[in-house]
Amino acid sequence: MKNIFERKWTQEVGILLFSFILFTLNDWILIATWKSLFLGTIYFSFLYAHAQFNRYYILPILLKKHNPYLFIFLTLLALAIFALGLNYLAHSVLYNNCFLHKDQSKLNYQYQIGVLLGSYICIIGTTKIFEYYRQQKDADSKELLSRKNQIDLLNKQLNPHFLFNTLNTIYGLSIKYPEKTPEAIMKISDLLRYQVENSNKDLVSLEEEISFIQSYIEIEKERVGYRCKIEFDYQIDEPHHRYIAPMIVFTFVENAFKHGTSNIEKCFIKIDLNVRNGILTLRISNSLPSKNNGRLSTKMGLENTKARLKMIYPGTHLIKVEPAEHAFETFLEITL
Repeated sequence: MKNIFERKWTQEVGILLFSFILFTLNDWILIATWKSLFLGTIYFSFLYAHAQFNRYYILPILLKKHNPYLFIFLTLLALAIFALGLNYLAHSVLYNNCFLHKDQSKLNYQYQIGVLLGSYICIIGTTKIFEYYRQQKDADSKELLSRKNQIDLLNKQLNPHFLFNTLNTIYGLSIKYPEKTPEAIMKISDLLRYQVENSNKDLVSLEEEISFIQSYIEIEKERVGYRCKIEFDYQIDEPHHRYIAPMIVFTFVENAFKHGTSNIEKCFIKIDLNVRNGILTLRISNSLPSKNNGRLSTKMGLENTKARLKMIYPGTHLIKVEPAEHAFETFLEITL
């Protein structure tokens, strides 16, 4: 039913019937016989033809050619010509056959101009409102489709980026603890499976995303836990009813490990995740390395996630990523 009323032809028919009732079944044309109905239809045809003539031939001069002076001149000229025809119809036919009230004032030329102006504003105004509505709906649909395509592209870019970083994790673990590498590979396999299965979803359970993050932290503890103090605390109200775009929070956690542990010095990573009343707050603090161990960084993950945040949570998120004293601070707030 909604689709029917949103179609152009349905709206046009609706405007036609509405304006016919408004300007024909009024207080001075008596529709009592088929003849009077026919005469009333002719009367309305003048009004409707005048409005449509202006809509298709005169109004574009103002809207497309931006010529207001020619528009005003042609509008007044068309109004005068149609008023002459309507005035002749009222005197010669309508007054003698279907006038409900014998009111001489409704036979003058000025009255016909007033009726034409009223019908013109009513028909054209309603038509333009519906046209604007259809244009806005089409524009919104195109924007949503474009945004969806961009998000899908960004999600696909996460796949090789995540694989790149997990391979670096395995490489680092194999050097320090080669005996732990097979088990780590199995855990990373589970992470990759989750990432592949969920990257194309619009939303995932926040519980699943946190479980994914916990598994990743356990792997990183095997690699750098001997020299890095790692804390992960989270509190979620209504955990079974919270959903988030996949890999949003994880990217910031991964970024903290990638840069906060990229040296042989003592380091730390503190992650605090809180969800209250539908507002997610993430605070991450990681140590600033004095030197880098040479691990490559594509910088794709963080920039990718910022772009996704702008598209998925426009106007409902706040992000700050900046260095502080002896640490790198990340703050993220999202209205889920």
